[in-house]
Amino acid sequence: MKNFTLFALLLNLALPVAADDTPPISGGQTLYLPIYSHIWHGDRVVDGRYPLKSQVSALVSIRNTSLKMPIQVVSARYYATDGQLLKEYIPTPRIIKPMGTLELFVEKSEYAGGSGANFVIQWQAEQPTNPPVVEALHADIQGHRTLTFITEARAVREDR
Repeated sequence: MKNFTLFALLLNLALPVAADDTPPISGGQTLYLPIYSHIWHGDRVVDGRYPLKSQVSALVSIRNTSLKMPIQVVSARYYATDGQLLKEYIPTPRIIKPMGTLELFVEKSEYAGGSGANFVIQWQAEQPTNPPVVEALHADIQGHRTLTFITEARAVREDR
């Protein structure tokens, strides 16, 4: 009986636990979204040359995931690698209807952000609701060569 109890206990511990990865509802958040206005690639030094740098554009997509509640994007501040504020993309608050999307675009010709650029996006709602899905699709398409990748925002606490 002891062996069966021990076996049952070990089996129970070994089974995967189903985690609820649904984010909790919220009345608003501050989100951090990594952006790459360029990426470095290649070897660090080859024949006296440094790594190659490729400029990419970034399409920022702020998607309201609520079926019923609008959300309001209060600000979308774009920062450079060194932390300098480059631009406020949302000078006045914007409403996103239920299941709607707000898009922001960082052009490929934007050099100031660098490989460590980021957006700090603030949103709010009149009542707690599903948080938005916020992603950036980075792209460089030239002829038959295509480079695309996605970064995802994450909620951060505001400094006090």
